[in-house]
Amino acid sequence: MKNVLAKVNYVTAKIEKIILSMSILLMMLNTTANALGRYIFDQSIYFSEELNQFLMVSVTFIGLAYAVRNGRNIRMTAIYDNLSHKKKKFLMIIIAITTSMLMFLLAYEAYNYVMQLKEINRLSPALQVEVYLVYMIVPIGFLMAGIQFFIRFIQNLLHDEIYLSFDVIEEKDCDSTIGDQAC
Repeated sequence: MKNVLAKVNYVTAKIEKIILSMSILLMMLNTTANALGRYIFDQSIYFSEELNQFLMVSVTFIGLAYAVRNGRNIRMTAIYDNLSHKKKKFLMIIIAITTSMLMFLLAYEAYNYVMQLKEINRLSPALQVEVYLVYMIVPIGFLMAGIQFFIRFIQNLLHDEIYLSFDVIEEKDCDSTIGDQAC
């Protein structure tokens, strides 16, 4: 099971790395070229804003999966931090499976929305590309985030430590003056 999870984590990491780095690089080149064109040649690139909008969607939704894979997603821990290790573990398992299912549901709903965009043949104003092709990244991002939360769920079922992602383990907060009872 660990090998399967490691392989899935590796593949999603590669996909995220390629999409995020290419999107950010393209955004930087596009913005720089547009600024140079506007200030040096008095001519903006007509599709620059639209392209950056599409790239921001890509960075946002693939970035979500990236953050989850690295255990860097936002967590509300006010109550969680005051629980014992067993209760934290139980809560993490519940949170991971619930969030995973929510991400899969959002991926499904986003896919349905993208298919509706395809049916109406909506084109982007400047680039004249079919909008559904650009927004297909949204269900992919949700799906990848769901997979990462599911991996977190499995890791927490299989191990005693609390896993924040495939290979990120939460540090124990133990007070040496109280002893192991606080852990």
